[in-house]
Amino acid sequence: MSSSPFFLSAMGMVCALGSGHEEILANLLSGSQQGMVEDTTCMPGKAVTLGKVCVDLPVIETKGESSRNNRLLLAAFESIQGEVDRLVQRFGADRVGIVLGTSTSGTIEAEQAMIAHLSEGEYPSHYQYRIQEMGDPSRFLAGYLGLTGPAYTVSTACSSSGKVFASGRNLIRTGLCDAVIVGGVDSLCQLTVHGFSALESVSTGICQPFSVNRDGINIGEGAALFTMTTEAAPVALLGVGESSDAWHISAPHPEGKGAQKAMECALEDAGLQAEEIHYLNLHGTATPLNDAMESQAVFRVFGDKLCCSSSKTMTGHTLGAAGAIEAGLCWLLLSSMNDNGRLPPHLWDGQPDPELADIALTHSRSSLPTSPWRMMSNSFAFGGSNVSLILGQTDTEATL
Repeated sequence: MSSSPFFLSAMGMVCALGSGHEEILANLLSGSQQGMVEDTTCMPGKAVTLGKVCVDLPVIETKGESSRNNRLLLAAFESIQGEVDRLVQRFGADRVGIVLGTSTSGTIEAEQAMIAHLSEGEYPSHYQYRIQEMGDPSRFLAGYLGLTGPAYTVSTACSSSGKVFASGRNLIRTGLCDAVIVGGVDSLCQLTVHGFSALESVSTGICQPFSVNRDGINIGEGAALFTMTTEAAPVALLGVGESSDAWHISAPHPEGKGAQKAMECALEDAGLQAEEIHYLNLHGTATPLNDAMESQAVFRVFGDKLCCSSSKTMTGHTLGAAGAIEAGLCWLLLSSMNDNGRLPPHLWDGQPDPELADIALTHSRSSLPTSPWRMMSNSFAFGGSNVSLILGQTDTEATL
């Protein structure tokens, strides 16, 4: 069990649901799919549905830094800037760390640079190789903010930015940092869309998690950042559970043993029983294998009573950013902005798969019981890399 509480004092996000707390929460609760759009740029000649960020992003003037990934990071950072400034003033720039998750980094810029090289014989003058390195997001953000504490990137595919919460917590526990910026970012690119298409895992339309008609994912993009400290705040990180079942290079364990272990470890870490969780944000990718194993794992841990849903029908699967973005959605649901305790609807065609375990998918009228509320969020990745997070309300009177 966690030896001391850790708090998520601020959160910033940009994704297909929009930017800013109020906009994202309103669109989440209404089931908006405004950012799920058909695109032909990531797979030339073929239209695919993607979760795209459609807001204006900050401009980065420094040569070799202006990747879409880094611009998404800065868009998410805007909502936590005041808290970061406070933490730096309180603890010092060397005592604030950064741990981010990504799986694409600056791949789209590398693709564009390669196209230019093939056609013109040289790379664009603004292109620098480091922009596509997995470590670039944390390196960039640390340099941009002038932070000199530990800064590194976790890249474990779709669990990347879920695992950063454990990493950030460890930096504080070991005394290396007093506060840590944790989160994740991924941007759309041809590499991932073509790659998942080659695996026959891309949906022909908007994905249908847990439906008998599910046929794959919609890839998305976005970023979410949090400030983590031991100073009391309205939302706490209560528990983290990690597992690695290593069943297959791309397929999950068919019975969801690794997923189950991650959820059970998160509950143990938080010192909670299954019945003390009020909502679960499912990994819910809408691939045949993932939904089958996750439904079994969830049913074994929680039975058929816990309200749960997949948000990927509204954001797309944001890959390395998914863990942080979906934790961010839970953060918003736990905030004072959601004072009537509404839960997001599970958007699908309403056609259950009789082969799946009967878990309690939310509908438009689902709501939370009496507070304080506790929520779990699942992220499962290639190679059996699994993480489950538990966030909860605290008794502090501060508002978000």
